[in-house]
Amino acid sequence: MKSIQIYSLLIFLILSCKHVGKKELSNISQEYKNINMKVAYIGTYTKKEGHVDGKAEGIYTIYQHPENGSIYFGETVASVINPSFVITSGDKNNLYAVSELGPGDEKSGFIHSFTINPDYSLTETGKISTGGFAPCYISEDATGRYIFVANYVGGVVMMYEKEDNGSIKEKKKIILADRDNSHPHSVNIAANNKFVYIADLGKSRIYNFVLNTEEGSLQPHEVPFIQLKESSGPRHMEFSASGKYAFSINEHASTISTFRIEESGELSLVSEIPTLPEDFTGENSTADIHLHPSGKFLYGSNRGHNTIVGYEFNDDTGALELIGFTPTKGDKPRNFSISRDGRFMYVANQDSDNIASYKIDPDSGILQDLDQPLPVKTPVCIEFL
Repeated sequence: MKSIQIYSLLIFLILSCKHVGKKELSNISQEYKNINMKVAYIGTYTKKEGHVDGKAEGIYTIYQHPENGSIYFGETVASVINPSFVITSGDKNNLYAVSELGPGDEKSGFIHSFTINPDYSLTETGKISTGGFAPCYISEDATGRYIFVANYVGGVVMMYEKEDNGSIKEKKKIILADRDNSHPHSVNIAANNKFVYIADLGKSRIYNFVLNTEEGSLQPHEVPFIQLKESSGPRHMEFSASGKYAFSINEHASTISTFRIEESGELSLVSEIPTLPEDFTGENSTADIHLHPSGKFLYGSNRGHNTIVGYEFNDDTGALELIGFTPTKGDKPRNFSISRDGRFMYVANQDSDNIASYKIDPDSGILQDLDQPLPVKTPVCIEFL
């Protein structure tokens, strides 16, 4: 009877979308020991910008029930200005967050370093310039030694090296061609940790660099970039489980490009397919892209059409076959996250202040509605620990 009562209490908190603090969560955890709640960190916008009316207080936590996928709000764990993109380190010890600032705010954007405490709170260990404005993406190499940041404004990509406490120091500054029109939106590291691909939304190029982790060097590839169709706007990238293919979701064209990764690291275009239904005539821009942990399904977010598009992926041929479109139950879906076990998906609807939840069918890849959206102010990025 007691376990039923405790379970009912947990469901009530989830469905009511109550903001639950650490103390209350701790009490639930102690009483309901069979539930090992998972934590995710939420990157947000905290102030009004030209493209968004930021309302958040900083970096939030949400908690996920690992069995049924339901989520509920935790608390504000860091008061950073516009922490629009966050990542947790591979060793789970640190969190890194951009402060997406423009020319009118500061001398540059910043990246903040945090230690992740046992109770999932954050302790800041450093703050360093990103060398440009509007930093919008962070990645970590497979060794965990190097952190990369893309600045949307100024054509600057930064490479940092980690200190023992998880803070970072500048290692290399990369300035892309035509800084006024270059808009790097992501830094994507291949599975072999040898090649780094920078998606330049402004120039519709994907730059290719060679990473040497022993020397800590990052050098242009002998084939420095692949040019996409004019005004495609490559934004984020993903890699197949086999490491044979790469995918780019293209913001302006609302397409996904599939590339074969040659042994040399060069990208060869295989196909380009739309992320929208043929009869859609409204405005749209894409945002995020992720491969399912099984390697069988690929998903992308449509802002305007307000859907997640899904495809079945054939790793032998590189072909993508449309599964369908799932409404995101909100406006302007930015990033989304798939739980580590591949059972659930969570979508950050930036302009409607909520996170939508879905169950993923393991056989078909179809998304099934799960609970009502969770209210979260101006969410952008969802990063599970």
